[in-house]
Amino acid sequence: MTPEGWAQILLLLGSLLLAIRPLGIYMARVYEGAPTRLGRLLGPLERGIYGACGIDPEAEMEWTEYAGALGLFNLLGLLVLYLLQRLQGMLPLNPARLPAVPPLLAFNTAVSFATNTDWQNYGGETTMSNLTQMAGLTVQNFASAATGMAVLVAFARGVGRRTRSTLGNAWADLVRGTLYVLLPLSLVLAIALVSQGVIQTFAPPVQARLLDPAGDPQEGPLAEQVIALAPAASQVAIKQLGTNGGGVFNANSAHPFENPTPLSNFLEILAILLIPAALCHTYGRIVRDRRHGSTLLAAMFLIFLPLLAATVWAEQAGVPFYARLGIDDRAAPDRAGGNMEGKEVRFGIAGSALWAVATTAASNGSVDSLHDAYTPAGGLVPLWLILLGEVVFGGVGSGLYGLLLFVIVTVFVAGLMIGHTPDYLGKKIETFEMKMAALGILIPCVAVLVGTAAACVTNAGLAAIGNPGAHGLSEILYAFGSAANNNGSAFGGLSGNTPFYNIGLAVAMLLGRYGVAVPVLAIAGSLARKKAAPGSAGTLPSAGPLFALMLCGTVLLVGALTFLPALVLGPIAEGLGPALQ
Repeated sequence: MTPEGWAQILLLLGSLLLAIRPLGIYMARVYEGAPTRLGRLLGPLERGIYGACGIDPEAEMEWTEYAGALGLFNLLGLLVLYLLQRLQGMLPLNPARLPAVPPLLAFNTAVSFATNTDWQNYGGETTMSNLTQMAGLTVQNFASAATGMAVLVAFARGVGRRTRSTLGNAWADLVRGTLYVLLPLSLVLAIALVSQGVIQTFAPPVQARLLDPAGDPQEGPLAEQVIALAPAASQVAIKQLGTNGGGVFNANSAHPFENPTPLSNFLEILAILLIPAALCHTYGRIVRDRRHGSTLLAAMFLIFLPLLAATVWAEQAGVPFYARLGIDDRAAPDRAGGNMEGKEVRFGIAGSALWAVATTAASNGSVDSLHDAYTPAGGLVPLWLILLGEVVFGGVGSGLYGLLLFVIVTVFVAGLMIGHTPDYLGKKIETFEMKMAALGILIPCVAVLVGTAAACVTNAGLAAIGNPGAHGLSEILYAFGSAANNNGSAFGGLSGNTPFYNIGLAVAMLLGRYGVAVPVLAIAGSLARKKAAPGSAGTLPSAGPLFALMLCGTVLLVGALTFLPALVLGPIAEGLGPALQ
């Protein structure tokens, strides 16, 4: 890899590590209701929201009340977004005069954005009006991200509290996460992106004359191109910070209006990882064990870094078949080398591979290159990261609480190995917690495998794939993996805007979001009611290298046992195919 590529990766990781602690401390203070500098400015607005909505932020909730409040909030958001899409042809801020979104596509999109998935079976610039983009999709980017953060904070309270069995107030957590964390960060990032050329305008589409007219020979040459414009910077900022990923334009973050320069590419990758990584420190402070928070972060990096290196190596090594054709794809001063198919020249292999790994590790569906055009080994890594359950950074809040389910399994297995009743940070792990943890881990896995199997044995599922054989299976597996784990990125090559995929992927998204969040809240409620007890000589320390390695082993083992057969039939078979011929 080029020295510039190494410098980009090291600079990103260094910037991320420097930002984790201050942001983690700040978010802990926000959710604990402690004074912050922004409190003087935003405090009156926060209190005004509570007053207007009749909310008592001090009223504590049991886990069932907390889950019900979040469920109602998300349901209302889903319905509003669905109606916005269905009525957009009659609503203002529609300079391109786009018609109403078809019912099944509108349903799939509403579910997608309400669950923080942002899977898109449409091209944004040809389907959604400015009003739908702003009042619908962008608002849900904030709401779904705040929901994931609220669930994590509720779990932290359940573990960390010693005298109360409640988990806080869901409405207050939603307001604070949005007002004090997501909005300020999004404002700063949006301004930075505008400085790099990301557009922010209400202007209608413009006509541009082509220097080299082209078109269908039967219809004559095409002399002009319609270029869509939109208020993109505001949506791009929250789509990255909230690990949402839904693009204003069909090309998503490969589009020059969303991601025009190498610096904007760097800032957006940093934004994708920032809050998920910092929440590890926030969690450690809330549960009063900062070393445990650092251990969780270390476990994420232990999985992330080798997979990043593998992807960069696979793409930089290029395509072996090129050598047979006499093509020299080695890096040189005048060319990037490697497999540049499907990648933007302005980002290169390092920037593209770094984004691909970050976006699938962090449950962010945006892409700046075409995963479908990666080498089999390079495409395997993003798919594998999604199938692990989006627990390596993952979505804001949802990635960490997904990893905490594996933490519970890890301490339970460790307890069985030494004949000791397992406990986690002083709270006993018993039958109920294990059942809920198993449900939270297995529900997305079932959604992925059942959905993929159904697509592979039905005409409706097979008709949508763009490639036959192993690569076609990878496209289907990636789609259901992305939906059930609320990632939202696409492998490419799959025509998802069909009744089968609009409905099937929507069901997978709902199962992947609430089939995990509800068990997590149930565990939090159960742990909150338990008295904390000091650890004994047989207690597995929850901090340190040993625990991090055991946690990584648990995640990788569950992922391998669940998905290795499917991966063997997909990207692994595709990679081994030429060698076996």
